[in-house]
Amino acid sequence: MLLSCRSDFAVLTLRRFVFASLFLFCVTVVTAQDSPATAKLDPAMDVNRAAADGLDWHDVTQWGVEGRILDDQERERWFDRLPQSAEKSVTSNVWNLSRDSAGMMTRFKTDATAIHVHYKLRKSNLAMPHMPATGVSGIDLYARDTDGTWKWVQVTKPASQEVKAEIISGLAPGEREYAAYLPLYNGVEFMSIGVEQGSKFEGLAAREKPIVFYGTSITHGACASRPGMVHTAILGRRLDHPVANLGFSGNGRMDLEVGDYLVQVDAAAYVIDCLPNMGPSDVEKKCVPLVKQIRAAKPNTPIILVEDRRKTNDWIIPAIAKFHTKNHAALRTAYESLLNDGVTGLHYIPGDHLYGDDTEGATDSSHANDLGFMRQAEIFEPVLREALDQ
Repeated sequence: MLLSCRSDFAVLTLRRFVFASLFLFCVTVVTAQDSPATAKLDPAMDVNRAAADGLDWHDVTQWGVEGRILDDQERERWFDRLPQSAEKSVTSNVWNLSRDSAGMMTRFKTDATAIHVHYKLRKSNLAMPHMPATGVSGIDLYARDTDGTWKWVQVTKPASQEVKAEIISGLAPGEREYAAYLPLYNGVEFMSIGVEQGSKFEGLAAREKPIVFYGTSITHGACASRPGMVHTAILGRRLDHPVANLGFSGNGRMDLEVGDYLVQVDAAAYVIDCLPNMGPSDVEKKCVPLVKQIRAAKPNTPIILVEDRRKTNDWIIPAIAKFHTKNHAALRTAYESLLNDGVTGLHYIPGDHLYGDDTEGATDSSHANDLGFMRQAEIFEPVLREALDQ
């Protein structure tokens, strides 16, 4: 009996040894088959490689960013979305959120085959429980293809508050236009683009007459995986038009104090998308005054009103479904009241299908994932095209 027990133990030990050896062998094979590009990255986190030495660095404040409204007004920090004067007029929450760089984008041309970035983030929290660091704190790079369309290139993967890293290398030769989107839920203290010495480089000034979006955390960017995946950014590329993102997480409430800054912008159109932070009674009280405030200052600028998206689990929670239905009805009533009052240039986007109909368009039922943002862009695009063509 003792011999049998020892024999069984030896067999079990041998099996464990063989399993462990096979596991290590598989790991070694997979690692060995990684592409050369992957092998260069930090094996722990896949963070971007450190920037090379001897680069030419170009400060983006020297040519500007789109999405930074009212450039001629004083700011506490250059990359704040609202000017300093807003601190005394908007709510403290809106002011603090306005210091995130959501929606800002800088364009440049270069023939460099590698592009680097050096930037410092305002906040040390690089990610959120439901949103990755690439979206909260990343720099997202796009380029124009030879047919003029914008296509994605790479995004930074921040692992510290100050990032000095290579975004991409091994680029095909040739000069092309690039667009770098700034972090969605973090602020930026400084930012420079680095290229190899001797490379051509030209910073491109911000285009005028942006489409101005005023909204909630969804407009702000929750929960896009990258800054370029918010519907506002997608629409900017599709329409080849500058945008300004005035989404304030939890605080998009059709405030007239925010309206005071909206009307100062020479906008191509205004998109008011605040219902996710409002209830029917709020809409009844605040929608008409905000639209009339904008229309009084901007008689001919299109205004688009957007119903709130339905939470993706409202199909199984009747109270939520009922709330959205009432909210939509309140906005429709306000819209019809404005039309009856003779307000022109209004457009309307229903909310029932903004995330699609398969319940897959949100991260947490409320905030869009990349699929939800793409679906919103599909619905917004024809309405915006019509408005801009007027």
